[in-house]
Amino acid sequence: MEIKPIKTNNDYEKALERLEDIFDAKIGTKQGDELEILTILIEKYEKEIYPIEMPDPIEAIKFRMEQLGMKQKDLAEVMGFKSRVSEILNRKRKLTIDMIRNLNQKLNIPSEVLIQNY
Repeated sequence: MEIKPIKTNNDYEKALERLEDIFDAKIGTKQGDELEILTILIEKYEKEIYPIEMPDPIEAIKFRMEQLGMKQKDLAEVMGFKSRVSEILNRKRKLTIDMIRNLNQKLNIPSEVLIQNY
């Protein structure tokens, strides 16, 4: 296959088909080099055409709470008073810097997700 930039959806589909054909190519071979280059081109195209946006901060907190089996009262230990947790989860109060730090450290939620406006 001739390697060229991926500019259209048709180019993208062809690149994916070729990638599937040479997926098990050995490193250091001609096909292995082609695989590496195709992977880079496909990733670049996908980032431009199908960007993944960061999750909403409140939804990220709720999701993480669900993963950990936490209730609002458990989150109060991380963020402060139970009433404050309720206000934040209901979008009536903004997260403070200290809350963001605690959520990042104790629940492992990335800071860049938490500092977004909501």
